[in-house]
Amino acid sequence: MKKANFILICALLICISGLFKAQVIYLNESKQDFDKRMKWFKEAKFGMFIHFGLYSQLGGEYKGKPGGGYAEWIQADLDIPSDEYAKLINTWNPKDLNPDKIVKLAKDAGMKYLIITTKHHEGFCLWDSAYTDFDIASTPMKGRDILKEFADACKKYGLKFGTYYSIIDWHHDSQYRNPNVNKTSDHWGQISMKPEKKAEYITYIKNQIKELIDKYNTEVIWFDGSWASWWDMESGKDLYQYIRSLKPSIIINNRVAKTDQFKKDFGTPEQEHPESTPDYDWEACYTMNNSWGYKKSDNNWKSPEDIINKLNDINNKGGNLLLNIGPDGNGNVPSPSIKTLQEVGKKLKQK
Repeated sequence: MKKANFILICALLICISGLFKAQVIYLNESKQDFDKRMKWFKEAKFGMFIHFGLYSQLGGEYKGKPGGGYAEWIQADLDIPSDEYAKLINTWNPKDLNPDKIVKLAKDAGMKYLIITTKHHEGFCLWDSAYTDFDIASTPMKGRDILKEFADACKKYGLKFGTYYSIIDWHHDSQYRNPNVNKTSDHWGQISMKPEKKAEYITYIKNQIKELIDKYNTEVIWFDGSWASWWDMESGKDLYQYIRSLKPSIIINNRVAKTDQFKKDFGTPEQEHPESTPDYDWEACYTMNNSWGYKKSDNNWKSPEDIINKLNDINNKGGNLLLNIGPDGNGNVPSPSIKTLQEVGKKLKQK
């Protein structure tokens, strides 16, 4: 009888413990816990951003037509239908991609962490996902796990590994080109959501984020696309809570929700940074030329001095610099990016 009571009490304690854990509200964490979780990020100062996807093989042109803006937005700029654009999956084969070499380049440049676009707005996934066939396993690269290669290289060289994930998805059947806007790119930038599909799509996001955590132990989830009118604060906060429940130590940028209202865990000014020190943690992301994805016509490269000046100014105001490279369709980092980062690393070591 006593043994039975003991077993019952243990079972109740386990249930209560599980219930308590489920009720942790991560948005309400104490400043002490927040500062402890953010410590490595605040000390990192300098990171590498990598924009890499199907668009990389186009180099900013499609069937002889140049895209007008960022290379990774070419589907929007030229209004390429999803089923037509998706055929790029058949020719995507960056055989020269060398994650070890890229991470070492980041290490030698003085960078402390790396964020790679695991799924940009085009919807293509850089890993073999159980929830879509629009991924690396459906390309000539099938059988190769490049995210694992990047994660392993980051561990080897002592960098934190992070993953970018777009909230909007131009390939997913829950979304469609917005018919109520005039500018071509806005058909995609403000892509519409089928109301009856929203819950299903949010589940899709959660399932894929869980894969990134379980498979690659990502330390940062870097969201983008939260400007979409159908993505609200409630959805963003719910996603934040879900991710932190999977991995409490993970760091999430403020683009998980509406950026004008939400600042956790860090702010993300793009191609600019504040003139004065903000009262929250932040990171400024910049391109090395004018495009995030590889664009063969863009040779407007920043000098090592430009980058070091930006890094110093950002760091002095309490922020990090996340500096982007855009490998080409074969997986090669443009030589000007390599030379500049090597020079930046040399100059930083002389300080």
